[in-house]
Amino acid sequence: MREIAIDTETTGLSPFNGDKIVEIGCVEMINHVPTNNVFHRYINPQRDVPEEVVKIHGITEEFLKDKPIFSAIADEFLAFIGSDTLVIHNAAFDMSFINAELAAINKEPIDMGRVIDSLAIARRKFPGDKANLDSLCKKFGIDNSHRTKHGALLDAELLSEVYLELVGGREPGLAMTTLQKKSPEVAAAVKTEARPERFFPASEEELKEHRDFLLSKLKDPVWNKLS
Repeated sequence: MREIAIDTETTGLSPFNGDKIVEIGCVEMINHVPTNNVFHRYINPQRDVPEEVVKIHGITEEFLKDKPIFSAIADEFLAFIGSDTLVIHNAAFDMSFINAELAAINKEPIDMGRVIDSLAIARRKFPGDKANLDSLCKKFGIDNSHRTKHGALLDAELLSEVYLELVGGREPGLAMTTLQKKSPEVAAAVKTEARPERFFPASEEELKEHRDFLLSKLKDPVWNKLS
């Protein structure tokens, strides 16, 4: 099963106000586990990048000047994601930007029916708790110390790890194996040894008592008629 964790960085909060994507990162997952196959591009938004936004992701207008525009990377992006399921944290935000960019170059929008919102999963699983990516990394013990600023590829990589935990965790079938490695006491407790088969045949006296009991309860038992 192939899924794609996606994150974007933008010039602002809404494509309907003219904001654009400046970075897109994708991480392939097979059976919920991230692979080394990624897609990552910086994108020239052909507009300014407000200073308050630069403070969040560190991507400046100057840095983006020589980067390709979205139309130049669109086909490569669409080929990478294919028709597979997309996993996005706060999917409505990122998908609004992606579909706005696609619409601007007359390409079909991506159906939200193929998108899994990991934020919605986290809120259902941990009601009342913080559900942003940093909080979930802390909850699951995922190292995000290198995340000093937002970054699309870095966040997509962290998301792929968070998503794995949200859907059941690493190697659920090997949970006892992991526990044994951490705790010798548990390993000793679950260790089993084959024992030789033992027999406890009934004595003649016990067999006679059994026959007498049956005859006292049953009249003309069928086994007496067997030849």
